[in-house]
Amino acid sequence: MIHETIEKIVQIRQRLQAARDRQRSYANVRRKPLEFQVGDRIMLKVSPQKGVICFGKRGKLNPRYIGLFKILKRVGPVAYKLELPEELRNVHNTFHISNLKKCLSDESLVIPIKELRLNDKLNFVEEQVEVMDRKIKQLRQSRIPIVKVRWNSNRGPEFTWDSKDEIRAKYPHLFSNITSKSN
Repeated sequence: MIHETIEKIVQIRQRLQAARDRQRSYANVRRKPLEFQVGDRIMLKVSPQKGVICFGKRGKLNPRYIGLFKILKRVGPVAYKLELPEELRNVHNTFHISNLKKCLSDESLVIPIKELRLNDKLNFVEEQVEVMDRKIKQLRQSRIPIVKVRWNSNRGPEFTWDSKDEIRAKYPHLFSNITSKSN
């Protein structure tokens, strides 16, 4: 009885090891080692600011990487110190390798940092300007008030339709000069 139990445990361990090996081989096929040299030109990953509704709507169109930045020093096996411009002086200049991407494009195609508005955590900052229009979105069982908001961004004015309640909660000043009759 004990011998049978030991055999089952051995079989289970062998199956687990085979599964681990199989998964490791799948992962290694797609994995590519990243390594940069001092002096390489790289791009830095940025993300949209959380809580700003318009980014959820247009996330695919926002730039994912900015730069070109020069690598000044390798800090550890997976960290690099970058030469950042004056506009990013409040951002810490050491980054994990997962936030970097080798730049293979023409340097003349790079978006200048001055055209982007970033906060100190490398999130885009776009500001809402005004509520342009209102509608009621009719669903099967309910009606949802929505508003058209004009945003200022580095690409010029942009517009999104968002829930009136969400916009009012996040940006109450947009509704301060509107009479209660139109609400």
